[in-house]
Amino acid sequence: MNSMYEQLMQLPLFQGVSADSITLLVEKLPFHFLKYRNGEQILAAGDACTHIRFIVSGKVRLETPCAHLKVSLSQTLSTPNVLAPEYLFGRETVYPYAAFADGPCGILQLRKSDYIKMINSDKVFLFNILNYLSSGSQRGMASALSIRDGSVAERLAILVDMLIVPGAADISLRYKQKDLCTLLSTQRTTLVSSLDKLCEQDILDYDSNELRLLDFRKLMDLIKD
Repeated sequence: MNSMYEQLMQLPLFQGVSADSITLLVEKLPFHFLKYRNGEQILAAGDACTHIRFIVSGKVRLETPCAHLKVSLSQTLSTPNVLAPEYLFGRETVYPYAAFADGPCGILQLRKSDYIKMINSDKVFLFNILNYLSSGSQRGMASALSIRDGSVAERLAILVDMLIVPGAADISLRYKQKDLCTLLSTQRTTLVSSLDKLCEQDILDYDSNELRLLDFRKLMDLIKD
């Protein structure tokens, strides 16, 4: 139990819970540990979020598509992390992204009804999920209200900040150029000029259909003090 307890204690939403509480939960609730091979799909965008899923080993690549435009953001999450718990509740309970194993990885999966039992079993679980959801909501609000000059670079930074999961790596944006222009409300020449300036600052590099983020902090400095 010690190794399982240590593994669970590293996960978001489990931190601060006692070993006794986790021992009782493992005995009572069906914790499913699933293994995925490199490239294997874990979930698809639009799948119903009926379970809470944690990354317990390896990495997961997320692909977030824009509903009506050919623009898609890719990011990688490492152990330990949780996949979209904000979509477990609320009006929209479907995943906004597809998830694939980036190398061999392990997922801990728990049904929504069992997760609710877990929350009710210990207030620490309740505070953890409330803090997680509140932090995400506040981060999105802060980004939306941070506009200074309305530049394309700022709008790109806000878009990335609102779509990524904290701690994500290997962030890239694949796009059809006219659709990215539509999404950022700009003209092609202005977009290219803005991306060229960000390249000069070593914030990203890009080609005709993909940009790759090199320095997330520098990009966020455009919208944060």
